[in-house]
Amino acid sequence: MGLWGKRDDMIVHEADPYNAEPSRGALADRVLTPIDSFYGRNHGPIPFIDPQGWRLRVGGLVEHDLELSLDDLRGQFAQRTLTVTLQCAGNRRSGLIKVRDIPGEAPWGPGATSTAEWTGVSLAEVLRAVRPREEAAHVAFAAPDISQIADPPQSYGGSVPRAKALAGEVLLAWAMNGQPLPPVHGGPVRVVVPGYIGARSVKWVERITLQDHPSGNYFQATAYRLLPAEADPAAAGPGDGLSLGAVAVNADILRPGDGAVLSAGAAEVTGYAFAGDDRGIARVNVSTDGGCSWRQADLGEDAGPWAWRQWRTVIDVPSGQTEIIARAWDTSAAAQPESPVHLWNPKGYVNNSWARVQVTAR
Repeated sequence: MGLWGKRDDMIVHEADPYNAEPSRGALADRVLTPIDSFYGRNHGPIPFIDPQGWRLRVGGLVEHDLELSLDDLRGQFAQRTLTVTLQCAGNRRSGLIKVRDIPGEAPWGPGATSTAEWTGVSLAEVLRAVRPREEAAHVAFAAPDISQIADPPQSYGGSVPRAKALAGEVLLAWAMNGQPLPPVHGGPVRVVVPGYIGARSVKWVERITLQDHPSGNYFQATAYRLLPAEADPAAAGPGDGLSLGAVAVNADILRPGDGAVLSAGAAEVTGYAFAGDDRGIARVNVSTDGGCSWRQADLGEDAGPWAWRQWRTVIDVPSGQTEIIARAWDTSAAAQPESPVHLWNPKGYVNNSWARVQVTAR
């Protein structure tokens, strides 16, 4: 096993803080991602928190404050399990880096996304217990991990709009794929915000604050914002650019891998497709002639409104080099754009252009 109990073949972009993704093949052919293959995105050292000593404090614009232990959380609220895909806002950034360099940002491939069964309680139930005031428009989360990325260094945090927090699907989760949540994934308790970028699913959550404005934390107000192509990220301040929330429709090819050598003839192509908010995947198409013609792929198991869809099809691969392309539509009829050239931005977020792998057949 590698760092943090992960597979030896994880692609490690940074050891401390730990940032790593699985290979394409490790994600293929399964709805749930094993914990040892689940991507890791961190901004500071991973804290170790005693589950018995952990406390969650809920306050702000509420009728009364609340403090909960893990036993309180388990015993006072109904348990829920949801299948949820988490996807980093920088997923597939490597495709944007090929357009133009993005200094200081990890070159994430298509593996900065994974799916698990998360068990915990609905955040909405906890919030109803504290009775939010009418002016409470946002729900902010705070964690104890200190990041040196922020200036000055600060603990990680973020927020979601009140409507999302009260919708029912946002979880305070203590288990992942039926196992206690490991420290590397936010144990003992983390937030899971289905349909939103992974940055909003705050790990090791210790405080929830209801307030009339979005979180002022660096990772909400300054980072994880989509800047225009001409912007200087070093000069960007709080509120610049667009705040990232729901994940845009996205898909990639998991098998064959980029650069694979195949036998000429029939070849199976598999991948994933995911759309944020409560949008599902309606269709995935695959092309081997630059998009002049397309084959519709078969969609795999529908694991619920918050999970990706695995897909597969069989194509005919001629001798020589072939580029395999995939694109997806979601249930709102939004489709992936063709080129990363038009999506490039100085932080490398939201690359949802057509997926492409190069293969050679003999």
